[in-house]
Amino acid sequence: MGEPNDEFNPEEPDARDVAAEVAEERSEFMSLMPHYYRGEVSQMSTRLDRLDLTIDWAIAVIVAMLALSFQSTGSPPYFLLIGMFALVMFLLFDVRRYRTYDATRSRVRMIEENVFANAFDPKGSVHRDWRQKLGHDLRTPTLKVSVWEALSRRLKHIYFPLETVLVVAWLFRITAFVPKETPVETAAVPGISGEFVIVGVLCFYVATALLTFWPTTREAKGEFHGEKPGEWKVEK
Repeated sequence: MGEPNDEFNPEEPDARDVAAEVAEERSEFMSLMPHYYRGEVSQMSTRLDRLDLTIDWAIAVIVAMLALSFQSTGSPPYFLLIGMFALVMFLLFDVRRYRTYDATRSRVRMIEENVFANAFDPKGSVHRDWRQKLGHDLRTPTLKVSVWEALSRRLKHIYFPLETVLVVAWLFRITAFVPKETPVETAAVPGISGEFVIVGVLCFYVATALLTFWPTTREAKGEFHGEKPGEWKVEK
């Protein structure tokens, strides 16, 4: 007699429905849920660490530019302009990482709202199709937050205050720090007049302020700050 064939064939109907019994059996489903939840929380924590790392690098670069610019009266003030440019680059990295972090956080919040919250308060409301929504998002992961909302939120909470520090330091650097020169003379960059640099920095700051405080539709799910969370987004 031949030995039984234990090889896994993904084309067989039983193989394609390998987890179907878990969906039907309540005990099997509840035993699977903690493992899945821990995996999602671990992934969310990893992506949050990447966000924190981006912020740490941005602060380190700003501190270095401030130290170089105020080292002496002969130090060029355009080090602070380099810091502003670097801050924009870190912001772009941060926005992309924030959107992927929010996608994982949204799944975590969906589980907490409909499994754990309901376990503590069975009379509370739940999303009746939350399992289908989770399954769809696991099959075709989508970003839940638009670029503009992510940009506005990250500017408001982190990067706009850092940019304000750089702009205030730059204004002090071209005015009071070198009293023997006019602000236009001090602000000049090799090949660029001081007037053009001053107008460019002020326009850049005003444009950033508009991006920061311009009203946007709230789509991020599961945050605090006293705002009503947005609806679960299947696609964005």
